[in-house]
Amino acid sequence: MSTIMTGAFLAGLVAGYGVAIPVGAIAVLILGLAARTSFRVGASAALGVATADGIYAGVAAFGGAVVAGWLAPLATPLRLIAAAVLLGLAGYGAWRALRPRGAARPEAGVEGRDDGPRAARRGLETPIRAFAGILALTLLNPATVVYFTALVLGRVDLGGSGIALAALFTLGVFLASASWQLLIAAGGTMVGQVLISDRGRLVTALLSSAIIGALAVATLVSG
Repeated sequence: MSTIMTGAFLAGLVAGYGVAIPVGAIAVLILGLAARTSFRVGASAALGVATADGIYAGVAAFGGAVVAGWLAPLATPLRLIAAAVLLGLAGYGAWRALRPRGAARPEAGVEGRDDGPRAARRGLETPIRAFAGILALTLLNPATVVYFTALVLGRVDLGGSGIALAALFTLGVFLASASWQLLIAAGGTMVGQVLISDRGRLVTALLSSAIIGALAVATLVSG
């Protein structure tokens, strides 16, 4: 691999960590999912985020300023949709935490996992739904593609230099985002193993909902 190609890949890694590391609503959501379900679900959600970051990085690397300009008029409606979805998830999480529990849990359930397989089919609490739901929610943030576009256009060795460099940049972004989000999911799983009591799960679920709700409000008032 040439020096230029290595530089494109490393630039993607740096860009991926730059957009992934700041803790926002999505990170809190992944943490909460992994804590109350399993690492499988949390990891699927994490890969949904990484896939969205990779898509936007690819769009920026291959499309550049043209795509960023096309998305600019949609920034406000997409921000409102994202905030509405986050508020809905916050409300749903709080309702799940506060609702009265049944007199008896199904025998097929796993202790501490909230009614087992039947409950796991609701919301984002299956690997497929977690991946698809978090992917869609992350794609509602057009600022991501603008961020990647600014980085691409700011580097002479990336902007318009060919398919190989754009692909390596995109791969670097995906791997960086995936590694960070999987770390968050693993942390959520460890938290879930420690907080096995009903009270512990209630507190963490309500805290997660409150943080997601606050971040949704912040999304509404920003920009």
